[in-house]
Amino acid sequence: MRIAIYGRVSTSHQVEHQTIEQQLGRLVAHIGTHAAEAWALDPAHVFRDDGFSGAVLARPGLDRLRDAVKGHEVDRVLVTAPDRLARNYVHQMVLLEEWGRAGCATEFLDRPMSDDPHDHLLLQIRGAVAEYERTLIVERMRRGRLAKLRAGTLLPWTHAPYGYRMSPDRPRDPAGVSVDPAEAAVVAELFAMYREPGTSLMQLAAFLDARGVPTPRGGPRWSSPTVRGILRNPTYTGQVHAQRTQYRPPTHRRSATHPIGRPHGTAVPQPQDTWLLVAQVPAVVSQAQFDEVQAKLATNQSFARRNNTAHQYLLRALVSCGHCGLASTARATNGRNFYYLCNGKGHSTFSHRATCCPARHTPARQLDDLVWNDLCAMLAEPEPLARAVARAHGGAWLPQELLARRETLRQGQTSLRQQLERLTDAYLRAVIPLDEYERRRRDIEQRVQALSGQEEQLRHDAARQQQLAGIAASLEGFRERVQASLTQASFEQRRQLVLLLVDRVIVTDADVEIRYVLPTSPDSEHVRFCRLRKDYFHDPAPRQQHEAALGFW
Repeated sequence: MRIAIYGRVSTSHQVEHQTIEQQLGRLVAHIGTHAAEAWALDPAHVFRDDGFSGAVLARPGLDRLRDAVKGHEVDRVLVTAPDRLARNYVHQMVLLEEWGRAGCATEFLDRPMSDDPHDHLLLQIRGAVAEYERTLIVERMRRGRLAKLRAGTLLPWTHAPYGYRMSPDRPRDPAGVSVDPAEAAVVAELFAMYREPGTSLMQLAAFLDARGVPTPRGGPRWSSPTVRGILRNPTYTGQVHAQRTQYRPPTHRRSATHPIGRPHGTAVPQPQDTWLLVAQVPAVVSQAQFDEVQAKLATNQSFARRNNTAHQYLLRALVSCGHCGLASTARATNGRNFYYLCNGKGHSTFSHRATCCPARHTPARQLDDLVWNDLCAMLAEPEPLARAVARAHGGAWLPQELLARRETLRQGQTSLRQQLERLTDAYLRAVIPLDEYERRRRDIEQRVQALSGQEEQLRHDAARQQQLAGIAASLEGFRERVQASLTQASFEQRRQLVLLLVDRVIVTDADVEIRYVLPTSPDSEHVRFCRLRKDYFHDPAPRQQHEAALGFW
């Protein structure tokens, strides 16, 4: 039997005192007691997370362990206690269910489990206690951190703003903050130049690029958001504040053409009267200069391109370049010619590309008419919607977690059949006796039948079939309601419909790819597809919301 062991500690103090080595030592010793049962531990199947919290599932060692279980590389996972696996009971159940579906057993040394309901009840109690303990620790740490901030003995940031340095011996002590002369001179020059009439953030970024000034992260190209972040930071007036921003979960996809990846929160500015003054540091600019820059930033925000509605563009903010993947911005030349222009054709400071994109200018009016006519044709005929629903019945539009379950079941069946072939080959070569061969064969066949039953149940899920039937009726009703008013629709009505039904238009020279999405219920007719974040694995709530739309192209 192939065994994997997992150990975890939360703090660097525990890492230094080798408590994780104690966990792994106990697990290895436990494997030694089952040597007669042919338990084997491959060194590659020793997984550990040093200094990672058990409150989240995103841990390097745990991720590798989950991949090994999914790949059917191990048959049993050993952990000292449930709270070492996860401190959240829901996370524990997610892992145990995931590994159970893959045919992998889980064993805890401190609390052996069986199928007895009492064992499961005790596991739930232990998980709830561990989660309660973690909540207490988090609250105590929050209150302690807030007390230190109010006392002026703790900096609110772990990385110093551009232009400042922290003491290497006292990295979080406000008294150890000093000014970096070279970077502070750049900051002062940015404030002085931006206060001049007609100076923009893009001009400041291009100015720094031309002078070869490295970015705060050491990169070669500055960007407008980086410059804006420096100009908005009140630390340069000599005052360090805490609680200036509050993070909220993301609500939109970062890009419609790039892999979504992991979610990134958004820092929401808080009212100035809620800021907490922590300490005083050497000032780089005066308060009057800082206030003047803030007034100009607030004024220029209203002139941003996203607020430019002088001309009507049906596909505004919906067009992407097929060559470089960047967005295409609507532009007007001489007030007569209108185009969608790839942002990769702009200055390298704006595009963050070393070379200019070879894409041609796309005539806006022709592209708008092409997409609108295609959308009307799609809504006029029921066949495209029927084909989409047929694909959904075939499993093409299963939610991501169900697709993963189906693929895991199929991989498990393939692995078991390979084991059965190897077992038969070993018997034919007289490596194992007949009784051992029959015992192992029965075990493998039972596991194959169990996986086949699960796959069949997933394929003929009555609830899903009923849901798809409702989706088909809803789509047909939506099509009939919208089709009648397409010819008389105003520009605003057409624009609203395009925002709802078009996820992205990708233009590659003369080829146009239109990615449609359709609402699957009356409630989802008021929600844009870009707000439905199903593909984030660690964010289950929006994943459920994503079922409100059906996409195809």
